[in-house]
Amino acid sequence: MDAYILIGNANTRKTSVVRSLTGCFNRSVRDIQLQTGKRPVRFYARVGALQTTRTSVGNFMAEVARARCEAVIFCLAPGANKTDLEEYPDAQSYVATLRENGWHIKAVAVLGQDGGGVRAPNLRQYISAPTAPVNVTARDVRAQFGWM
Repeated sequence: MDAYILIGNANTRKTSVVRSLTGCFNRSVRDIQLQTGKRPVRFYARVGALQTTRTSVGNFMAEVARARCEAVIFCLAPGANKTDLEEYPDAQSYVATLRENGWHIKAVAVLGQDGGGVRAPNLRQYISAPTAPVNVTARDVRAQFGWM
C-alpha cells in the first residue's frame, strides 16, 4: 500500500488540507491523477488524525484493505492519544507498524512544527500551515505529493 501522510497537532488544518486535496468529507474512495501516471490511482482518503478518532493501526489497515485501493491519504497526530497511549500511539509508532506490514511511505507533510519523530525520504514541513490560507498549503502539499 502506498501511503501519503499528513502529520500535525490540533488546529494545524490537517483535515482541511485532506478535504481540499480529495474532496472527501470523512472517508471515501477517490481517483487521483499522479504526475507520473497515465491513469488515475484509486485512493482511500480519511480525514481526522487516527489517534483523535481512536483508530488503532490494525483497525486502520483492515479499513483500508476493505476499500480495495492502491493508495491511501490520512492524518496522524505527532503524539499518542493521552487516554490510551498503547492502543493509539505516536505517529512514529503508527508509521513503523505500517512499514513492518509492507506499506510504502510515499510522502509525509508535517503541518506546523511537530512531526512526531517520523523520518521519510519525501518529508516536508509546512511551518506556516496553521495560519496560511488552506488552499495555499493544499497547493504546496499537492506538488510535494506529485499529484495533478
